[in-house]
Amino acid sequence: MNRINQLFNEKKTPVLSLYFCAGTPVLNGTADVIRTLEKKGIDMIEIGIPFSDPMADGPVIQDAATKALRNGMTLKLLMSQLKDIRKDVRIPLVFMGYLNPIMQYGFERFCQDCQTCGIDGVIIPDLPFKDYQQEYRPIAEKYDIKVIMLITPETSEERIRQIDRHTDGFIYMVSSAAITGAQKDFNEQKQAYFKRIEAMNLQHPRMIGFGISNRQTYEAAVSHAAGCIIGSKFVTLLEEEQGDAGKAVDRLLEALK
Repeated sequence: MNRINQLFNEKKTPVLSLYFCAGTPVLNGTADVIRTLEKKGIDMIEIGIPFSDPMADGPVIQDAATKALRNGMTLKLLMSQLKDIRKDVRIPLVFMGYLNPIMQYGFERFCQDCQTCGIDGVIIPDLPFKDYQQEYRPIAEKYDIKVIMLITPETSEERIRQIDRHTDGFIYMVSSAAITGAQKDFNEQKQAYFKRIEAMNLQHPRMIGFGISNRQTYEAAVSHAAGCIIGSKFVTLLEEEQGDAGKAVDRLLEALK
């Protein structure tokens, strides 16, 4: 069983997934961050593939991607950094990146190398669902790579149900039709959206991301989904702690209490 499915089948309490951008604050710290997060009890990790034009990301993650590219991070280098990660890491690992670098790499080669490294899934925000269905799904399934689709408050019920039927792993619920970035709280409109999707009784678990940074946003998210994804807040803390993932995650967990 794919590690993502296993996690959601077995975990009874909210799932916490953290995002960080590979190659920053230091070029060769990717594997160390992953190992530290697992030791600290994080359930799943999203590893950002840096790209020069990350359209869904706010200033914090854009800045991290720019620094990673300047540090020399490439998709080829990232794969080599993770080639031995499954010798001691058990939790699900998901790549999050944009279509351009993946297409430059070659989609089948990308999926094959993901399988070799032990990557369980991939989130590609700018991959249209129709293109996924027609061109990419058979290749991803060949290598047991779960392609995670995003939904927003603007996504139609019909499209949400299509995604639920034709993808696997989990559904990434974007908290609002906006870029990534920490928020103080979720307003009534956003919470109404969470409740509306919850009432649809989808077959796959949902993870809420974008804007989660404190106890209020965390509790609002996990009360309406299987768990949440935290990116910008953790990236900021990782930068402030100069790449010390242990100190950064301790500060994050304290902020969620």
